[in-house]
Amino acid sequence: MVQEISKENIEDLKHKKYGIYGKHSAIAICSWNKKALREEGVCYKQKFYNVECHRCVQITPTVLWCQQNCIFCWRPAKKMTYDVIDCEFSDDIDEMIDGLYEARKKLLSGFKGNKKVSENKYKEALIPSHVAISLSGEPTLYKDLDKLIKKIKERPETKTVFLVTNGLETEILKKLNETNSLPTQLYLSIESANEKQHLFINQPKIKDSWKRLNQTIALMPDIKTRRVIRYTLIKEINDKKENQKQLIDIFEKTKADFIEIKAYMYLGASRNNLEEKNMPSFEDCLKFAEDVEKESDSFEIVDDCKRSMIVLLKNKNSKYEKYILKKE
Repeated sequence: MVQEISKENIEDLKHKKYGIYGKHSAIAICSWNKKALREEGVCYKQKFYNVECHRCVQITPTVLWCQQNCIFCWRPAKKMTYDVIDCEFSDDIDEMIDGLYEARKKLLSGFKGNKKVSENKYKEALIPSHVAISLSGEPTLYKDLDKLIKKIKERPETKTVFLVTNGLETEILKKLNETNSLPTQLYLSIESANEKQHLFINQPKIKDSWKRLNQTIALMPDIKTRRVIRYTLIKEINDKKENQKQLIDIFEKTKADFIEIKAYMYLGASRNNLEEKNMPSFEDCLKFAEDVEKESDSFEIVDDCKRSMIVLLKNKNSKYEKYILKKE
């Protein structure tokens, strides 16, 4: 039976500036939301994909549910449980979205009247145009994910929806694909070139995680939306030359449209597992991406965002001519 989030964990999440709604969902204001409002720059999502940074919302329907304890995760992974959130436990979807958006308004309220924030930009920020289903936990553990994505996309203010997954719930991704419930862009997080690395980096709670991940890798070419591999680069852990061929073989198998090489950040709970020396520089990310470009048959570097510590590669065979999403 799925357990509700404890009062202690709710208070801890609120202390960390999460907005909590209902039994299993949360929202947060990221540092780039704040910077964009104060005219202090935007993140890679706006630079690469035309996402309006100040109107970007990060939500999760599974704030403390995940099948992994990844060593690089800044979230409170040790507090997470591995359960499937089914219809008997889950909150009403429309009420959940409304509740999360209202929680976001409260988190943004401190920016009203800020001298660095224009009144127009503040008003725009209150109406989300982009939703990233990520933030914390694994969203594919939420059985009604297809309905959630459809409901978000139906809202007139929504322009784009991104979904980030660890790929261990292949059947849920198949369901999204078969029911026309896919996000604008699907992210598959891959951090390992082989099973040994996977077990060390991702610390799975289930025995067949590597098999499940490879089932999703095999499914990726058939996913009918823009597909991105997110590779979190961890210095001295998954940046070794000896694993490069195995890794590129995985990249090629996915036939992904894009790869993002992003630096691990020494933050939050990850500091219990890693050291500051494991955080790569932007130059490290760029060098790694250049090696992928050199050894790969398909992928080439098309952009980077130093302030977000990320490099973007595009599949030369992708049907998407541009990596910048057109605004609707």
